[in-house]
Amino acid sequence: MTIKEVCEVTTMHEEVVTRVQDSLPDLGAAVQIFKALADETRLKIAYSLTLEKEMCVCDVAAVIGSSVATASHHLRYLREQALAKSQRKGKMVYYSLADNHVHQLVKIAHEHAEEGAKDGGS
Repeated sequence: MTIKEVCEVTTMHEEVVTRVQDSLPDLGAAVQIFKALADETRLKIAYSLTLEKEMCVCDVAAVIGSSVATASHHLRYLREQALAKSQRKGKMVYYSLADNHVHQLVKIAHEHAEEGAKDGGS
């Protein structure tokens, strides 16, 4: 059974529209989070950091199959978007996810995608 993607009548529910419009926050910062995670390499890095609490730049480069410079660039971008944090330990720089919210976003996105694949995308 296919559901049409548009309403068959054009009736606006003014009270609903007004209530929602009045409640909408500024979503600009949330947009930036999703833009940062929309890149497959950065999402792969973020997911890797859900599996390991912290990873050095060299290990991240090996996981994503890139140069250290490329991994460093992606990690820096994630840090600038407040999705990751870094810590120098001697001559090594280690990255971890910024907080549990980021961890949850990445894991939930993956779980949702897996469920969609199982359900045939419906």
